[in-house]
Amino acid sequence: MPVALVTGAAKGIGRALVLALAGAGYNVAVHYRSSTSAAHETASQARARGVRAETFRADVTRPDEAEALIRQVHETLGGPDVLVNNVGNLHYGPLPELGVETWLEMFDSNLHSTFYLCRAALPLMQRAGGGRVVNIGFAGAELLKARPNIAAYSIAKTGVLLYSKALAKTYAGDGVTVNVVSPGVMENSVTQPATKIPLGRTGRLDEISTAVLYLVSDEAAYVTGATLEVAGGWNL
Repeated sequence: MPVALVTGAAKGIGRALVLALAGAGYNVAVHYRSSTSAAHETASQARARGVRAETFRADVTRPDEAEALIRQVHETLGGPDVLVNNVGNLHYGPLPELGVETWLEMFDSNLHSTFYLCRAALPLMQRAGGGRVVNIGFAGAELLKARPNIAAYSIAKTGVLLYSKALAKTYAGDGVTVNVVSPGVMENSVTQPATKIPLGRTGRLDEISTAVLYLVSDEAAYVTGATLEVAGGWNL
């Protein structure tokens, strides 16, 4: 079976992605940093779908631990054939109160972790003759719109978009695709401004999973460097 690694997979979007990939026949690597019991529960639910599921603890904001995570997944399960970079904390607050520590945390969590993991995983995919990377972005990041209350987060997510495009172009000849799925306001989002969403509701986690499943499928073999927003028309 092919192997998929999802970071930040103990709960929320990450758990939904693991279970969707398990349902599609992937052995899954469930990454977590501190939510041990939740990660084991996610793995248990994945195994109930008839696949192998293992948990892996790492702080992927540290380059050495991110590299070790990829190595451990490769040695334990094989692959990874699919890498979903889902880790990414959100800070919401007034811009004048944004401190250096929080600024750095937003970049470490959202952008740097993606860089570290792709840097370690892509050579393995390259040698294997192909693979799929899906990075989780943020709807509207391409608009370069002022978002004072989430400035550090949105800037880091814009970096994820640009980095993903660069990777897509670099590895296109190796059978590796790199794409971004950008959620809007989801059912588990910190803020819920549904009145501003043209479709009039928040998104479901399974709708994110459906987008990721498409991008890792054979049907999307000719799709790379793309951003798929799952946002109900938010920011249009």
